[in-house]
Amino acid sequence: MMSNSTSDTVSYFILGAYLNIGYLRYLCFMITAMLYIVIVGANTSLIVVICVNRSLHEPMYLFLCSLFVNELYGSTGLFPFLLLQILSDIHTVSAPLCFLQIFCLYTYANIQFCNLTVMSYDRYLAICYPLQYNTRMTSHNALIFIILVWLYCFVKFLITLSLNIRLTLCGNIINGLYCNNYLVVKLACSDTQVNNMYGYFAIALSVLGPLFPILFSYMRILRVCFSGSKQTRQKAVSTCTPHLVSLLNFSFGCCFEILRSRFDMSGVPSVLRIILSLYFLIIQPLMNPVMYGLQMSKLRNICKHVLRYKLK
Repeated sequence: MMSNSTSDTVSYFILGAYLNIGYLRYLCFMITAMLYIVIVGANTSLIVVICVNRSLHEPMYLFLCSLFVNELYGSTGLFPFLLLQILSDIHTVSAPLCFLQIFCLYTYANIQFCNLTVMSYDRYLAICYPLQYNTRMTSHNALIFIILVWLYCFVKFLITLSLNIRLTLCGNIINGLYCNNYLVVKLACSDTQVNNMYGYFAIALSVLGPLFPILFSYMRILRVCFSGSKQTRQKAVSTCTPHLVSLLNFSFGCCFEILRSRFDMSGVPSVLRIILSLYFLIIQPLMNPVMYGLQMSKLRNICKHVLRYKLK
């Protein structure tokens, strides 16, 4: 079996973070399968509710629909793969499938940040310019924003992936539960200078690009809240709280995953490392539909009406 020493062409990778837990793997499989079913059910239900109800065909709910579609996309890039690996005795993955998973998970993370950025701008317009909101942010403009976000994230990471595929690898052991872009690049024995330079540029673009619009939007929202009426403050709290919680939660999960892949985390217990490496891929798709479904009054009321109708 190939190790981190010499190789011409890598046809498969070995995932080295899986623990030997014996029969407990069947329990882990059931828990993981249940999580995936809940994620698919919750996100799909809200997508259908938004698409079917014309009263929800507004920019804010279109952005939420894009967010829920992205949760399904990211979860599908992880959970079926994870379920197969949990039951497997040998934790290997073919190189093409590994690169496909990297593309899915990294574009998921980028789309998530960009979606949250556009949503912060939408809230800024709704709270700071309520009278001009309907002319500035139409459903047509919202759809253009959504299409641009998805295209931009796909193209940006396709460049990264094309640079990585050309690398000559000297090993095939990835210290993770799933394929990780940086850990694959670390296996290279060819020159990675171009990859590193573009990698730093892409990270800066992924972090600073969303950060400035979000900070600008919330600074203006806070200023309006402090100088505005009680009704304005209540509107800001009800619509911005789930967005801020979602943004901070996802940022925490991504930060840990970046630190885990780039620094020595051997001092952290194995189980904790595993849980935190999956945090942003499991908690976010579970939390967003529940949080937005409960917090957004219009969406919540329609969901209640649908549930009552189904139970009759």
